[in-house]
Amino acid sequence: MPYKRVKGWKWESYWITGGLFSWLIAPFFALWLTFPEFHSLLFSNKTVLAYTIFFGILWGVGGLTYGLGMRFLGLSLGNSVMLGFSSAFGALFPAIYYNFNPQHGKVSLNDMLNSTGGRIILFGILLCIFGIALSGKAGMMKEKEQRITSSKQKGDAEFNFKKGIVVAIFSGILSSCFNYGIEAGKPLAEAAVELGINPLFQNNITFVLVLWGGFATNFIWCTYLIIKNHSYTDFTNNAVPLTRNYIFCALAGVTWFLQFFFYGMGESRLGNGASSWILHMSAIILVGNLWGLYLKEWKGVTKRAKNTMIMGVTILLISVIVVGYGNYLI
Repeated sequence: MPYKRVKGWKWESYWITGGLFSWLIAPFFALWLTFPEFHSLLFSNKTVLAYTIFFGILWGVGGLTYGLGMRFLGLSLGNSVMLGFSSAFGALFPAIYYNFNPQHGKVSLNDMLNSTGGRIILFGILLCIFGIALSGKAGMMKEKEQRITSSKQKGDAEFNFKKGIVVAIFSGILSSCFNYGIEAGKPLAEAAVELGINPLFQNNITFVLVLWGGFATNFIWCTYLIIKNHSYTDFTNNAVPLTRNYIFCALAGVTWFLQFFFYGMGESRLGNGASSWILHMSAIILVGNLWGLYLKEWKGVTKRAKNTMIMGVTILLISVIVVGYGNYLI
């Protein structure tokens, strides 16, 4: 939403400017605020450091290809496919990993299958994926009806299901790597708690490393585009409202980071099992649909399409309740 207020800048200019706040400035400030002695721990375990940043790099690639998936599939279908794969892989892969590499205190897929709470969580995940699919169907209905109503065919030339579905699957799987980065950085988070950090904020030290990886990926790509498109003139172009642009980019970046700041607080209580990630993804889809209603994106579509969207969101809400209850029992 704040990026919509940026005027006269190319995508790569406002993306990397906001990224400086979301991937570097805000995470470091949050870490310093909650754990001033972080410098004694941040580089203490090179293996953990490397794996956490590595997953951040993969997550960064997933974020970059997200836009390409939108281009080939359209907003509704692309968003649903990518978030669906990110939800499923992010929620289940840690449990599958601990099936083959058991660790004390970690819930494996077998543990989930053999417990009532675990089976309820798995059922909730299936409900979530079904809700995402239904939301995607509603989005496709909306886009089709709006194209027919407006008689505008712009964007049809770029629609390519075969390319789009490959890119969307690729992006969705890699986007789930943020959750793997959190898991890889757990030893640092636990060590931070031992050194006195409030357990609610233990993930802040992990976020810094994951976001370093994401920043590296985005910085390389945005720098390439800035040089290619001569976008570097945007940053000093007095013909546009520079101060306003920088403020809204900073607001966008800090707001984006706050999702993970609060996610980290919730995850510290729920644990990094299937429930935390699936709740996070469901909330993104739910709030995105609510913003769509507020911005009148569904204006002019049939009642059938609106009801399909409402049904999809309702199932997402039910899946959140089911997963939360399963996590309570496990």
